[in-house]
Formats: sequence, structure tokens, C-alpha cells
Amino acid sequence: MLTYDLKEGTGPKYLRLYERIREDIRSGAIEPGSRLPSKRTLAEHLDVSVITVDGAYRCLIDEGYVTSRERSGYFAARLGKASVRDPGPAAEELAEEAAVTGTDYGFRYSALSKIMREVISERGERLLAKPPAFGCAELRRAIAAFLRRYRGMRAEPGRIIVGSGAEYLYGMLAQLLGRDRLFAIEEPGYEKIRLVYESMGVRCRRLPLDGDGVSSWALAETDADILHVTPYHSFPTGITASHEKRLEYLDWAAKGDRYVIEDDFDSEFSPARRPQEPLFSMDRGGRVIYLNTFSHSLAPSMRIGYMVLPDGLYKMYEEKLGFYSCPVPAFDQYVLARFIDRGHFERHLNRVRRQLRAEGR
Repeated sequence: MLTYDLKEGTGPKYLRLYERIREDIRSGAIEPGSRLPSKRTLAEHLDVSVITVDGAYRCLIDEGYVTSRERSGYFAARLGKASVRDPGPAAEELAEEAAVTGTDYGFRYSALSKIMREVISERGERLLAKPPAFGCAELRRAIAAFLRRYRGMRAEPGRIIVGSGAEYLYGMLAQLLGRDRLFAIEEPGYEKIRLVYESMGVRCRRLPLDGDGVSSWALAETDADILHVTPYHSFPTGITASHEKRLEYLDWAAKGDRYVIEDDFDSEFSPARRPQEPLFSMDRGGRVIYLNTFSHSLAPSMRIGYMVLPDGLYKMYEEKLGFYSCPVPAFDQYVLARFIDRGHFERHLNRVRRQLRAEGR
């Protein structure tokens, strides 16, 4: 049985538990493939809540230290060079700030809770109404304004689709672009991208990476017509595509009926004062789909993602998938919209970026 003293130390207990288990897996004290206690069993043994254990296990699963098997339990992963997803310096900053503020995440909880009360008070029973299919207008406008300020993007609110995280949006893109299309993905890359696409019946072609992004020869030779890339800090290699490589992606997309899905994961935490220009902003042919999520940049429980579609695809989305209901509750959308509009989100990101620059990362 895993035994740790969680009374010592600062910060949320789930982070302290996660760190202890992670170190034991790294050191080999917990052998690869060995089964971990159930959440309830470990909670009782450590005299903590099941929620605490659940939070620790979720972090370990997200970063590749633990695997979950249906009806079997949790197991220590067999670690390889590309098997662990680096939580990034932001995770350390958030944990440090949690110890000071008494909250689990880096944004100001007092500001968020105040906004929640405001929204409930002002909107009342209207919060029970079904949100618009593509997302509430307030949130779409707030996202568009944020992208303009923070990423230099001109994204029309009317071209933004709100969904419950990146994985949901991957599935919607598979339906929109067609399951008969061949999708090219990065190798190595974030495995969940492939799993979602293949679960939708999409065939995937893995393209190797070199030091600058997808290999030029592999891109030139591929028979795929959809390219899914993470231009900033690709996982697990950490590669960031140069300006020249991004132009290469656009040149590839311009040849035939092709599209590039720009998965802008982690770009908000770029320590550079002037982050690289998004593919979406560089595109002049309406061939780039921009996709991002607040689940990583804000909080794992904030299951809100969004994508920005070029004009032609937006019209196709309306015709083909417009019948879908928005899966994000209206309450969450209104709260996030005000949180962004009042500058809380950018202040949180700027704190993280300042620390990254101070640490020389």
C-alpha cells in the first residue's frame, strides 16, 4: 500500500500526492506495470477524500505516468523517452500560486466566484435555457477579442464554434471534413489526437518530425489531404515550427482540396514577448482551421474549447453539423466570457510567462 504523509508541505493535497507517486514511478520504487490502489482504498488509507486521490490520478494519467484500464484499475506506466507528457513550467507556477492563494489554480478564484454570483443574479432562470448551437454570442465575442489582443488574430465571432474541449472538436472536424479523407498527424505526437480520429472511422498517416516540424520530404510525399499539426511546442518533442516551416504547411495546403488544422496547444505560455504568428493569420487561402482550449491554459475542469473556421468551411458546418446542440452549459460560457473581458485570463497568462522568462525557459 502506498503510504505518504500529506500533512507536510504546502499547496493542494492532490498535487502533493501526485508528486509523491510520480517520483516513486520515476525512481522505480513503484515498478512499471504494477497495479495502484483504487481511489477509495487509497483515500481511506491516507485519510483524505476520494476527490483528492482522483485529482492526483488524473494528473498522472494526463502526463503518462499512470494508465487506466476499464474494470481493471490503475497501473504504473512503462516509461520511455516519449511516453510522458511534460506538464510544463506552468504546472509548477500554478502549484506555487495555489500555496499562496489557497486555491488549486493560478487565476484569482475570488474574481471568478464573484463573476459566478453576478451571472446567477443577473440571468436567473434564463441560465436554464438551451445555449445557441455554436456557442453564446458573449463568449464568441470575448474569444475573438482575446485572440486579436493576445495572438494578433483577426477572428470573426461569427466564425467561432464553441465545444467541450479539444477532443470534442477533433470529432466534429472528422465529421465536417469527411471520414473518407486521410488525416496526416505528427510522429511522435499527442496520442489522443490519433485515438479520437480513428474512433470516428478516420484513417491517419503518421508523418515524422525533424528539428523544425513535419519533415519536408514526408510532407511532400504524403497522400493525405488534411494535416493536423501543433506548431508551438509539439508534444512530446517540444519542437516549435519556424516561420519558414509554417509557410511550407500553407504551400502544401494550397495544392488541391487540402486543409491544415492548427492545434495551438500551449501557445499562450510562450515566454517570448512576441509569440510566433499563427498559421491562421498567415493563411490567405482559407485553408487553416484554428483550434484551442481553456482546459490546459485555465483549469482541467474548464471543459471549453473553440475552433475558428474559414468562411467556406463555416458554411459547410452550418449545413452539415448545424443540428448539433452546444455541449457547454450557458452558465459556464457567460462566466468565462466575463473572466476574459475583464482581463483576468490575460493577467494569469502573463504571470506564467513572466516566470518562464525569469527562469530562462
